[in-house]
Amino acid sequence: MFQRLALTALHRWGEKEGRKPLVLRGARQVGKTTLVKLFAREFDVFIELNLEEKENARLFAGEVSFDDLLAGIYAKAGVRMENKRTLIFIDEIQNEPEAVRSLRYFYEKRPDLHVIAAGSLLESLVGNHISFPVGRVEYMALHPCTFVEFLRAMGQKLMADSIENMSLPASLHLSAMEWFKKYMIVGGLPEAVANYAKYMDIVRLNEVFNSLLSGYRDDVEKYASKPKEQDAIRYILNYGWTFAAHRIQFSKFTSSSFKAAEAGNAFRILEKTLLLELVYPQTSASFPILPDLKKSPKLLWIDTGLVNYVAGMQEDLLFSKDTDELWNGDIAEHIVGQELLGSTFMFGEKRLFWVREARNSQAEIDFLMRYKSHLIPIEVKTGSNAKLRSLHLFMEESKEKVALRLWNGPMTSDTVTTQKGKSFTLYNIPLYYAGYLQVFLDRISDII
Repeated sequence: MFQRLALTALHRWGEKEGRKPLVLRGARQVGKTTLVKLFAREFDVFIELNLEEKENARLFAGEVSFDDLLAGIYAKAGVRMENKRTLIFIDEIQNEPEAVRSLRYFYEKRPDLHVIAAGSLLESLVGNHISFPVGRVEYMALHPCTFVEFLRAMGQKLMADSIENMSLPASLHLSAMEWFKKYMIVGGLPEAVANYAKYMDIVRLNEVFNSLLSGYRDDVEKYASKPKEQDAIRYILNYGWTFAAHRIQFSKFTSSSFKAAEAGNAFRILEKTLLLELVYPQTSASFPILPDLKKSPKLLWIDTGLVNYVAGMQEDLLFSKDTDELWNGDIAEHIVGQELLGSTFMFGEKRLFWVREARNSQAEIDFLMRYKSHLIPIEVKTGSNAKLRSLHLFMEESKEKVALRLWNGPMTSDTVTTQKGKSFTLYNIPLYYAGYLQVFLDRISDII
């Protein structure tokens, strides 16, 4: 076990007034159960109910009063009902709909109890087979480990603390970039991070990744009931990883025989499981945010380590000498997207990017970040400012005065002038700070 940043979010939930039962949401294998067990160490009483065990599920299935249900939960756990700080964890809650409905009564009748629910296949069932009591629960998202969590797992606590505070000494820049390169290869799935922390061996990760992929593929029939949908999902899970951070077309995806509707439906089913995200582009350089669903989406997978493994890129990344090619590639963009999502615990957060598709004027910005009333562009690139043509076009259309570039160089800033004469400040930020751009923007908020 290693510390997760989400523990801080759990503390805030546990201490606030008007607390509601918490539904912990995230894809399989992101560490939901382990996180709750870490949090449970702070309680006098911890009751865990895994509803894959029929004996536990039956507690909720009968037509009993809430008081009887609660008495049964304590009796099953062999714990007295005393006035002690108690955490009840209902895992695999999707196996018993009555357990989902019971969450409202925990909120209404026993708000003193801390109740957390989670499930490995929960996301694929929400909306169709499961409906949480509206207004009686709250949600928290858990994503793969961030770079800072990765560093702490590797024993690099001081470096992690410095990056968290955006105060890393310039003398440690190259060392931090080397660790970030390893993070790009390993990714953030807790099992892979823990394995690498123990053995420091990239090759040993292949068994971990293969096991994770087999688990995702074995779930196909639980994600979809129609054979054609299952075939399309299997195809995407086999061949879709090499298109990470690319814009994709559903029609004949990767030269397959699937029609646009079939592939699109399969992608949307997988998106519900949180294994991937289809990011549709914003075409305006200002608010409101209105992703254009008629345009091709960008494909972002749950984890860059898995992408590297399936695409066979681990060795190329590990032994790459051409750092500009490495950092300018799709993998750098994908890991930045992973860090941007990992920096928040709000469920439903979507990443954004921008395109302008006009005749003789194609342009694309890797990511957009909402900051207060601003829409800040983010490019993931090295090289001179003159090559940032898309960024210049965006800034000419935008009211913003600040743009961000994530790169492999040190922290610097430039005053840039577009062809139409608009000046803006470009902040060049090391890639390892990708998860702390909100902190950075807070520091320069007076000039944004």
